[in-house]
Amino acid sequence: MLRDKGLMLRAGTVVDATLIAAPSSTKNAGGQRDPEMHQTKKGNQWHFGMKAHIGADAESGLVHTVRGTAANVNDVVQANSLLHGDETDAFGDAGYQGAHKRANAPPDVTWHVAMRPGKRAALDKSSPLGAMINEVERIKASIRAKVEHPFRVIKRQFGFNKVRYRGLKKNTAQLTTLFALSNLWMARSKLLEAQA
Repeated sequence: MLRDKGLMLRAGTVVDATLIAAPSSTKNAGGQRDPEMHQTKKGNQWHFGMKAHIGADAESGLVHTVRGTAANVNDVVQANSLLHGDETDAFGDAGYQGAHKRANAPPDVTWHVAMRPGKRAALDKSSPLGAMINEVERIKASIRAKVEHPFRVIKRQFGFNKVRYRGLKKNTAQLTTLFALSNLWMARSKLLEAQA
């Protein structure tokens, strides 16, 4: 429906992932945590749960692809599976370095991946080249920012901070529904305008 209304342009995709917590309690019949969930370290903190990987339209920020994996799966592993196939450009943060070199990378997609934060901080911004590279990184970041909105909607507006079920299959199905609803929530004003 969103595509038919012209809200998804399909020229570019922005990819990202977020951690969704899972109960670490062992107070159940089996006496163990969910075996399909894993723990991972982000920054200096450990998280137990799953990861929601999404591909969103670079223009509108509406989600077109959702994948659910264990939390310890690296972002770059899912990068090319988040593309719908019609795009010419793909954008990702520094965690997607090397996505274009992977075996399943489509040859006709140009990846625009962010520079690692340490390298960007070390740039000499007073030189013309350093200032130009910094400006290119700023533009890439402004495009990538759209992919954060669906995460905010499902976590803040819908209150989905922790998985509800055991296993990846059920939780990924729920995530797919939530991201579809987040598309409607984010496009609600344009849909109402089109209806009037």
